Amino acid sequence: MRKILLYLFLIVLCAFLIPILFTIQFATANADVANLDSPITTETETPQFEPYDYKEYATIKLLHHKTGEIEELGIDEYLYGVVSAEMPVDFELEALKAQALVARTYTLYKVKGNNGKHVDADICDDSECCQAWISKEDRFAKWDANVQEENWNKIVNAVNSTAGKIITYNGEPINAFFHSNSGGSTEIPLNVWGGSGYPYLQVVETAGEDAYSQYSSEVELTTSELIEKIKAVHTEFQIDFTQADAIQILEYTDSGRIKTIKFGNVNLSGVEARTIFGLRSANFKVEQIGDKIKFTVIGYGHGVGMSQTGADALAKQGSNCEDIIKHFYIGVEIANI
Repeated sequence: MRKILLYLFLIVLCAFLIPILFTIQFATANADVANLDSPITTETETPQFEPYDYKEYATIKLLHHKTGEIEELGIDEYLYGVVSAEMPVDFELEALKAQALVARTYTLYKVKGNNGKHVDADICDDSECCQAWISKEDRFAKWDANVQEENWNKIVNAVNSTAGKIITYNGEPINAFFHSNSGGSTEIPLNVWGGSGYPYLQVVETAGEDAYSQYSSEVELTTSELIEKIKAVHTEFQIDFTQADAIQILEYTDSGRIKTIKFGNVNLSGVEARTIFGLRSANFKVEQIGDKIKFTVIGYGHGVGMSQTGADALAKQGSNCEDIIKHFYIGVEIANI
């Protein structure tokens, strides 16, 4: 009788255990299938985003100024080369995204306002004329092999995560000027290029730019070198370095840059002095030390619009790309093309 009861108990136990074992195996199999179907992602994988429909602005005709060749690129593909050429890849991602927004806006501004400057092209790769640009191959050649993919993916992420977005003022793309380092305070266009300026480009202050190598620099010239440089532009130039007022700053701009400076019998704008003496900005001090003239310079670039190091400093302080854009460009909105 006991044996019969034992057999019955074992039969009932098996009836419960067998379905449980099958259920576990089925779930494990499904989990394996799910793992195979899921994409394997790594830190070096290219970020994936939904493509944006740029319509008539989908492609850019880029003039390579050194060769004269015109290359047709997708707008965001073109921007990968712009952002990687214009901003250090080790800057914060939010700063790179701000640079992508600025570069896309500047590109569209150029395309819409194209007056035939580049004939059959929309824009060129000369930073003195339009925006700098570098090919992926040339960019990789400048990076260590172990960080090439990671760096490129960071650039792609900055561009693709802002796809279709531009900076607008009154519904139109702005003339999105930018520069390396403002020295703590940006400049208005009027003091650089003249004209009436733009309402969204005003003097703004940014903390933290003094932490970057672009913040300060020095240029030292002999008195004879200074005379030679000024005479190359102003043939009537004369100066007596024994006079106390031989070199005198006459006027500053609201941002603290030099507006007018006197060298002997010639008055120069700060911008012209910057060009003549090869200074990084028009924000400088000048002193005579024996037969040497020393320029101590703050900032790097014309100072108008977004400061790139300022953008990175703001990102380090917790600002996102929209915060950064609205800090440097007053009264603007970020909108879809």
